[in-house]
Amino acid sequence: MVAGAVFYGLVALLDVREIDSNAKLDAKTLFDLVKLSFGVVAGAGALVALVVAYRRQRVDEASAHREATRLHTERFSQAVDKLSSDSPAVRLGGVHALAGLADDAPDHTLRQTCIDVLCAYLQLPFTPDPGDDPAYQEEHHRNLALRKVRHTILRLVGDHYRRPRGTHRSWQGCDLDLTGVTIDGILDFSGAVFPGRTMSFGGATFSGDTVDFTHATGTAPGGLVAAVGPSASATVALPAAWLPSSP
Repeated sequence: MVAGAVFYGLVALLDVREIDSNAKLDAKTLFDLVKLSFGVVAGAGALVALVVAYRRQRVDEASAHREATRLHTERFSQAVDKLSSDSPAVRLGGVHALAGLADDAPDHTLRQTCIDVLCAYLQLPFTPDPGDDPAYQEEHHRNLALRKVRHTILRLVGDHYRRPRGTHRSWQGCDLDLTGVTIDGILDFSGAVFPGRTMSFGGATFSGDTVDFTHATGTAPGGLVAAVGPSASATVALPAAWLPSSP
């Protein structure tokens, strides 16, 4: 039916009715018109099919993203709940779960949220180790266990931030807010690239272990040089380009 309508339309366009009544369309012309009619219909059908397929793909992609986001949110809630557990072992599991979620997040915003929670955990009030006095043995052991959780976050942050930007499990380009954090474990940023304004060490305290920025490039993270200061008790290695110039 559609091809027939196209055919008659083409005949009208050719002004066949204006042709001398003695003139007739020969078989070849009619055949060409029929082929052209079916070609137009086929092309229009292909275009419609392409548009429908494109729209279906967009709908499928949106549905897949919503489902991935829903699953991510469920896993995120479970991981955050673990961080508030009384058991250090459960908290440690929550830390690894959040790091894994950051790696597999369907978009940058969800990845950043996971990293923000890990940084917020490090910003919780720091309780110094009471020492190995027998009177404080239980507190000492719990402090060591919770310290392991903190050190694991520091290690994961360094491991992920050293990975080249754009590669799997890289956190470069994400914000790392370590404002006011007590860094008493190994933090390895050696060879990492710092684009500037994505990391803050304002008011941070370095004590107890090695913090390594050797061979790091880019702009020094905000507040880092001031936080390290000349009296830092930890071994903090900074690139020469980040150190203040001597007068």
